[in-house]
Amino acid sequence: MTISQAGTTPVRPGRQRTAAAPTPEESLPTAWADYLAAARQLDGVRRDAATAASEQARTVQAAREELVTVRTRLAAQEARLCELGVPPISLAPTPPELSEATRSMSGGPAAVLASLREARRWAYGVDDILAARGLSRVAHLSPRPRNLLVYGPLGLLVPLLLIAIYLAAGTGPVTILALVVGLPGPAVAFGAGWLAVGRLFPSQPGERVDRTPRFGALACLIPAVVATAGIVLAMLAT
Repeated sequence: MTISQAGTTPVRPGRQRTAAAPTPEESLPTAWADYLAAARQLDGVRRDAATAASEQARTVQAAREELVTVRTRLAAQEARLCELGVPPISLAPTPPELSEATRSMSGGPAAVLASLREARRWAYGVDDILAARGLSRVAHLSPRPRNLLVYGPLGLLVPLLLIAIYLAAGTGPVTILALVVGLPGPAVAFGAGWLAVGRLFPSQPGERVDRTPRFGALACLIPAVVATAGIVLAMLAT
């Protein structure tokens, strides 16, 4: 090759090295890890959504139960107030009151439930005033002291009567007859007390009246036993 040919021969550039592309075996673990991370994230979102939906459903159910309770109490109170001569128009809510109630319940089921519970507390307070008829303080006592105010006087009625007969008639057939007739007295007093407790201290909706039956039976039985034993011993001593 001559010098002229060498000058005219083009010079080819050298081959450049490029980075090798990852093989399928190398990219599979990375893709699997990304998939697992996305699956865990979606599962967390699903769990949060299910928890929120369940909590909202429980709140809605509780609000419905509270609404039934409040409506029941308000209906009874409305009837009672109408019997006392209150005009029905005075018991209807005014437009400003309705607007205020609507605003207070615009925060969703939780706000509605809170408003209904507050209304229930107010309704129970008014119900105590209307139903207790002056016994509202007694109605809030614990069951035993409250019921003792009913069982006690009834349980003392027969023993006091027996003592009065003995003091008036002395030892004789009249006193003996009174003792025999007075034997079922504690049972009668307990039955009357059982009914009176239910009438004087009505229970709240969904609850039962705590009549404390064992305590009431003792309150009616002990005075009768003591009075009868005392009269019998006095008769034997004469």
